[in-house]
Amino acid sequence: MSTAALPRVTVVAAKHRDAGPLVALQRDAADLAVLCAGSDDKEGRAVLDRALSEAEGRGCRVSHAPRTLTAQQGGGKEELLKEFHELRPQRLLLPDPDPVRSGYDDSAGVPVHDVPPGHAVTALDALAAAREYQHSTGEPVFVDCRRAGAEDGADAATVLRYPHTTHWLAEGFDGRLSAFLPSADGVLRWTQDEPGGRGWQGPEPLAGPHLMPGLSVHRDPHGFVHLLALRRTPRKDGGEDVAVVRAAQYRTGGPLTPWHSLGSPNPGDRYKSREVGFPAAGFDASGSLFVFARNFGHSISVRAQGADGHWAPWQHLRGARVADEIVTVTTARGEVEVYARARDTAAVVRWHRTGGVWTEDRTVPLAPAPGSLAAGPEPGTLLFRDLGTNEPCVWQPGLASALPIGGADGAGPVTGASGVAAEGWTYSALVRSGPGGTCVVGAHAQGRPDTGVWWNDLGARSPRMPAMVHDRTGGVTLATVDAAGRLSLAHRQSPDGAFAFGSWHTA
Repeated sequence: MSTAALPRVTVVAAKHRDAGPLVALQRDAADLAVLCAGSDDKEGRAVLDRALSEAEGRGCRVSHAPRTLTAQQGGGKEELLKEFHELRPQRLLLPDPDPVRSGYDDSAGVPVHDVPPGHAVTALDALAAAREYQHSTGEPVFVDCRRAGAEDGADAATVLRYPHTTHWLAEGFDGRLSAFLPSADGVLRWTQDEPGGRGWQGPEPLAGPHLMPGLSVHRDPHGFVHLLALRRTPRKDGGEDVAVVRAAQYRTGGPLTPWHSLGSPNPGDRYKSREVGFPAAGFDASGSLFVFARNFGHSISVRAQGADGHWAPWQHLRGARVADEIVTVTTARGEVEVYARARDTAAVVRWHRTGGVWTEDRTVPLAPAPGSLAAGPEPGTLLFRDLGTNEPCVWQPGLASALPIGGADGAGPVTGASGVAAEGWTYSALVRSGPGGTCVVGAHAQGRPDTGVWWNDLGARSPRMPAMVHDRTGGVTLATVDAAGRLSLAHRQSPDGAFAFGSWHTA
């Protein structure tokens, strides 16, 4: 890749030493800039210098020395906005705007954090500036926030405060596909012109005031697409609340419904509500929607909407302390179950309903790598990467152990689709990120992952997870998006022939 074509990535941190781990998140070649809200000592500057030197070894270009936004210049949103107009970032790497507490001061009634408050302030200023920059220029900006307390040197999939969207390509009620991804200023949408066609429109910005940079996409049993996110809103008594919000697309290419607040598992407290985890959701066979999120106490809370549209209040599922990594699966009986990675041990906890009551199961025999849990393409199955080997594995209740399926290269979740016909057999198709963020596909006989998976690297490097859809016609479509917001697609060459794809084309 020529330097002229390098994606433009800007790191914003409180001080130089804090920018080092953020620079390390940029694993691929990029035109890299660093902005610091405050100055640092010699040791802190040395930390950043080492990180930038290592980045140059990965092919990054550092065009100028890190810039410090002094107190006299403001150092806040306005100064960052001015810098963004000069740097024109396509990707931002930021600290955690809502770090999880390390303790709680009962006498003062406030949480205690391991990171200075300036980290969150810097992140919030940068998010506000990025929203304004994208809104005024129309240029998409993708944002990744590094979770406070994350291990240095860990892969991006394991340290993000807001996980990358997985199932972001969805078939609508009319058979056309839509792609949805979070950006600095709300959601970006691409829309297919006609079912099975190669023409697309987008990216189209969809209003999402004050959304945080994460998105969860779900298709209900009727073919309508639902979006879940976190939204920050000011409180009348000062501070801000973070709440789970939902919008829906009932007509492909049409407007979203207004973003409806589902509130917080810990409402009414300006500190506790800010720590809500990123939501996961699932529909059961009746059309009821279940939304889950980690609460302030580090257990799981659920809020359900019945098929009649009525919302029940948030319910706390007492039990194991969990990390901010939750996925749902829908079983062959059409029931929703939820899995969460444990917070303090290398384990997974499962909740399922028995007689309408949520039951905790701590006997799940898995040790997943952080950031790798995903629903499998077959009902009731779970996909993850093994903590020790990084190899993708599949598991479902009743199995004594998980089954490895190869593909230890790459990082992050594995997703896919079932019911794919190929040369007289039915397969489950899989997609994941490979080395350097390429799109890697595979397949195994449906219901028989033990027969083996044949992985094929299709290229199309992307900083986001690739997505896959198996549509009603039998076609399979793959999608990636580059740092500049260009959507690329590849289509299966035959709906029932060999599992092979044509060349990538830009929407």
